[in-house]
Amino acid sequence: MNSVKLEHFRNLVSLSAIDGRIEEVERVALSKIAFEQGLPLERLNLMLNRASEYIYLIPQNTEEREQQLEEMITLALVDGDFAPAELELIEMVAEKLGFSKKELDVILETYCGYKKI
Repeated sequence: MNSVKLEHFRNLVSLSAIDGRIEEVERVALSKIAFEQGLPLERLNLMLNRASEYIYLIPQNTEEREQQLEEMITLALVDGDFAPAELELIEMVAEKLGFSKKELDVILETYCGYKKI
């Protein structure tokens, strides 16, 4: 796994743990992503155990930013809905990535049919 993919994956782990727990469905999704990207099971387990220690790292180019945001949205929705902490992290990250609130709202509505009330 290259360093950019590892950084993205670490960010996904961070997102999944932001609500204080990693649900089984999130673990399954993370396991699938790790397997698809060639991350060894031992490394995955270590990352899951240390999820609360990770600091979110911001991707450097536009393509990586969009991909990271889409991956975060996909993982946040794995358990069926956004936890408030997950949505807050997505909003914070989107802002740091240079997306306006309006752009994020459009992305969320387009990507997953989510409308902020």
